[in-house]
This record gives sequence, C-alpha cells and structure tokens, in this order.
Amino acid sequence: MSLLEVKGIDVFYGEIQALWGVTFSVEKGTITSILGANGAGKTTTLKTISGLLIPRRGTIKLNGEDITKEEPHKRVEMGIAHVPEGRGLFPRLTVLENLKAAAYTKRAREKFHDTLEIVYNHFPILKERKDQLAGTLSGGEQQMLAIARGLIQRPLLLMLDEPSLGLAPKLVMEVFLLTKRLKEEGYTILLVEQNVYQALRLSDMAYILEIGRIVRKGTGEELLGDEAVKRAYLGL
Repeated sequence: MSLLEVKGIDVFYGEIQALWGVTFSVEKGTITSILGANGAGKTTTLKTISGLLIPRRGTIKLNGEDITKEEPHKRVEMGIAHVPEGRGLFPRLTVLENLKAAAYTKRAREKFHDTLEIVYNHFPILKERKDQLAGTLSGGEQQMLAIARGLIQRPLLLMLDEPSLGLAPKLVMEVFLLTKRLKEEGYTILLVEQNVYQALRLSDMAYILEIGRIVRKGTGEELLGDEAVKRAYLGL
C-alpha cells in the first residue's frame, strides 16, 4: 500500500482552477518528486496535501485513511510535515525556540530530546547556533533550520518545497545529499524542485506538472532519458 495516494484532485483559487485531475502516489521509504516550471501547480499540490487548500473534487489518503477534509493541524498529527517554500521560520525566535515551536504534536513532544539529537547530528551548525535568532542566520543555515523543523515533527511523510531555492551551488548540493541521506535512514520524502536534473537523479518516482496537469511520470532514470524532458527541462 502507498503511504500517500492522491487521486483526481481539482483545486481552485476562488473560481480559477489551478489543478486538473492530479493523481499520483508516494511509496514508503522513497523519494518522489513533483517537477515543472514556475506556475505549474507544484506548491499548490503540496498545500492541498497539507490541508491549506481543499480540493473541489478528488481524494487524498494517508496510510489508506481518507484525509481529504481533515484540518491542517490534524494532518500534522497524522504524520505530514510540510517544509514550505520560503522556509516559514520565526525570525525573532532562536534556533532552539523554532525547533520547540515545531514540536507541537503529542508524538513530537514526547520524543523531542531524542529527535533534537538526531537533528543536531544532521545539522551540527544548528547546535552551535541554537541560541541565535533565526532571522540572523545565513540563507543556507535558515534552510537547514526549516528542514530540521520538519524532522522534529517525526513525520511519516516529509514534504520539501523548493529546498534548494536561492542557495549557492555548494549549498544546493548539500541539500540534495541530505535528502538522499534522509531516504537512506527510512524517511519518505515528497520533493518539489525546480532543479529537475538533480531531483531526477535522486527520485525513485517523479511526476511532471504542466499548467496544473500531470503530463509525464516515471522513475527518475526513465525521465532523465526521456527526450521531451531533456528538451523542455534539461536544455539538452
């Protein structure tokens, strides 16, 4: 059984339709990517899964349970962690305070200190900066903190929205290496990313969105070899 099943969702902003019949699944322990150009509907898809948007049609299931109409906080409690584009930090709180604020579910609170050690193992710089205001961190450090806030929730599904956006090339590679390492540790990841080449190299499965519709799907390897994908997204 898939961890996440999205079936036929139509999503609107007011009367403007943003997604048409979007269907895909995420298997446990894999990296699944949703790729496409700006405005394709990638972020809208993640917002719908996390409950910030409600589809007009279609269903969303987590571990076989229909969560289509559940409130966002309930979905977090059920195991969905959404690391949004733009990071979503509290700039006037310290690093540690940001992590504590993210641990608001019962599961996260009970295991906070254990999870904190795991987070610090992944991001030793955050341990060094734990008393520093989040707003004073570098861009790369802020992205690390955003991902750490997702991990602190002990998620079943970790959704990363454009984690490499705005980072220097060296830091971009660090983000992708981290994503790979998290998968190796058993996390299930749904990745939205504009860096199509690097995302496909990581992905077990990938879906390409164009103007709110899925137009291609396949393994990362299959799509890397797809001539249309090469022309449209890889400049080859």
